[in-house]
Amino acid sequence: MPKDDVAGPTGAAPGTTGPGQHAVPAEVVARLRRVEGQIGGVIRMIETGRDCRDIVTQLAAASRALDRAGFKLLSTQLRYCLAATAAGEPAPIDEQALEKLFLSLA
Repeated sequence: MPKDDVAGPTGAAPGTTGPGQHAVPAEVVARLRRVEGQIGGVIRMIETGRDCRDIVTQLAAASRALDRAGFKLLSTQLRYCLAATAAGEPAPIDEQALEKLFLSLA
């Protein structure tokens, strides 16, 4: 993964990570920022008395965007695990823990 395509786990400079952490794809951060904007829009819709159907539609869209961000994070972690195993190193997370994370999003 190119360094300019990832951001640190806490919004640090692209390609950086904290101790024991892997870089987060910039795509995930962008998706989460869009969700942040969607949630702000939903709050404004509620405050201004918009129709319930419109609000629920926007909540569903934000929920799907959060799911996509979560699955992207998991697929990134899976790639790190596969790369570590291929290099003869122990996987940074075991299969059972990865499966539990995946199921928490499903």
